[in-house]
Amino acid sequence: MPPRQPELPEGTDKVIGGASAEVPERSGGFVARAGDGDAEGGSTTERLVNQARDQISTLRGQAGEKIRAFADDGKGKASGWIEELGGVLSDAARSVDERLGSQYGEYAHRAAGAVTEFAGKVREKNVDDFVDDAKEFVRKSPVVAVGIAAVAGFALVRLLRTGIDDVSGRSGRGKD
Repeated sequence: MPPRQPELPEGTDKVIGGASAEVPERSGGFVARAGDGDAEGGSTTERLVNQARDQISTLRGQAGEKIRAFADDGKGKASGWIEELGGVLSDAARSVDERLGSQYGEYAHRAAGAVTEFAGKVREKNVDDFVDDAKEFVRKSPVVAVGIAAVAGFALVRLLRTGIDDVSGRSGRGKD
């Protein structure tokens, strides 16, 4: 004997498993009954879909803003670290000047200047400029971009494994 079919709401002709005549209220305040319509001829389902789209659009915008804020913060920190590296290289260049002579120190000064200049460029650009530069690089050199992504992925996995090994108490040396 087949299972007993529930009574169908008015305006429907088939039962969909797990469906009910009422949609429970959600955080957005949605309540719908099958077959309901509004005074303007649109269905409740259409209104719900439109409200869901609006909320998704709003959430997408908020997520984009947060990601951009994190990226800007990260860009600021990265440029600060690069500037510090430039300072360290400048100190090293002066040390090379004193110990080995100015002809050798010149190379170190150039390297320090290049790093400091790069830090300034990083600070001046916004996140969208970096995204555009990355897209252009991938368009021009897709093989190199894939190679860089593979190396970065490998390094990230190794870094994560090392962190997991340290947290779990294993040193990871000689036990593989």
